[in-house]
Amino acid sequence: MRAADAVTLWLGALRGHRSRSLMLLLVMVIGVVAVILLTGLGEGARTFVLGEFSLLGRNTLIVLPGRKETSGGMPPISGLAPRDLTLRDAQAIARLPLIRRVAPLQAGQAEVNAGNRTRDAFILGTTHDFFAIRQLIVAQGRPLPKLQPNQAGAFCVIGATLRRELFGSAPALGKWLRVGDRRFRVIGILAERGEALGMDFGELLVIPVASAQAVFNREGLFRVFAEVRGPSFMASAKRQILATLKERHEGEEDVTLISQDSMLSAFDDILRILTLAVAGIAAISLVVAGILIMNVTWIAVSQRTAEIGLLKAIGATAAQVRLLFLGEAALLALVGALTGLALGETLLWLGRQATGLPFYAPWWARLGAVLLAFATAVLFAWLPASQAAKLQPVMALRPPGTR
Repeated sequence: MRAADAVTLWLGALRGHRSRSLMLLLVMVIGVVAVILLTGLGEGARTFVLGEFSLLGRNTLIVLPGRKETSGGMPPISGLAPRDLTLRDAQAIARLPLIRRVAPLQAGQAEVNAGNRTRDAFILGTTHDFFAIRQLIVAQGRPLPKLQPNQAGAFCVIGATLRRELFGSAPALGKWLRVGDRRFRVIGILAERGEALGMDFGELLVIPVASAQAVFNREGLFRVFAEVRGPSFMASAKRQILATLKERHEGEEDVTLISQDSMLSAFDDILRILTLAVAGIAAISLVVAGILIMNVTWIAVSQRTAEIGLLKAIGATAAQVRLLFLGEAALLALVGALTGLALGETLLWLGRQATGLPFYAPWWARLGAVLLAFATAVLFAWLPASQAAKLQPVMALRPPGTR
């Protein structure tokens, strides 16, 4: 049997049983689409989260009040601890030789008034260096001026959304707004940026850290950001910061120090595992498709017994008969896998256009989905195809009731 004859028989069998072929094709398409879509969503989420963390800068250390042992738990997020972080602590960190710049943070929610408009906003008290550490861009005006951390000021920088809500289409620079019982003059407006790490910069109102302490009547800092002079100094800078704060806190190590690299590594590992897990779950659909192919191939063998006997009678070998059924299953799997791959990529493209998120299926998911579809089809069709190859010509050509 020539290769061209085998292909003709495959296509003829598939055309002769269109509904069965379409059903198997649809199952393969669904399985491959599930793998591509779920891995693309998982990889997109991983890329997005890692991109958000990269905004902190590669050389940034974050000091949090309160000690959290390395037991796998999350660091404290409330800012509440037995001993507060203070502005003096931040100034001590800034004096360390390996530290380029430091930004203390005080944060809270408060009501903001401008004229007859009122709305809640996220108030962030910090210093000039925070704009460089967090790569904040001021679209209009200027950032907070360089002041001593303990020096208050009646000026602020606001986010784009907050500007629209409070001032509408009117100019905001130079205007006054009120936070609690204190007034602040708008000196800058942040560029549009959206949310990052749970913080919506459009809703942000940035004031000097000493002013924020007065607004919230709270001395303890929420965080301290410290930028190290280079990646090679990260380990040494960690030791210096911990030693400095331990000395200032009566010999007690009561802060948690985390770096962007450690957060990136932890989230990267977690999200990779989740992506692999959902890929495994989606791959189960391809195994189910393989089982369906096996059942349908069993039916095809029983329905085409006479055809098998005729082929053997004119000289077809057992291997050629087996190839006849395996080829049909492989052809269906290949067409279904490529169709599913194209459909999955189309859906991910639509997701990127609709959300702007980086939904891309990894190369191993694309290749693995196609290979798994092909392998399951051939593997599950092997047993019924082998059974067909074992049929004797004389037995196969007998009428069904006489076998």
